[in-house]
Amino acid sequence: MKNSTRETRREDSERTGHLLDLADIAFEYEPINEIAADFEAVVMEGLLTDTAVEVYPPVGHTYPRRG
Repeated sequence: MKNSTRETRREDSERTGHLLDLADIAFEYEPINEIAADFEAVVMEGLLTDTAVEVYPPVGHTYPRRG
């Protein structure tokens, strides 16, 4: 389903800035264990990676199935 409304560069920049500000707050303190540290690393990599895909989900992506 295509979204007929597109955000402007300014709106994108504002949204990105807000997201990064919230990430700073969320990860203000050191992780309490290794799992939390791994989670933080994955989230931060996703936030800081400047890549975009044309479609979501990307080609070849499969959703996990419930066991």
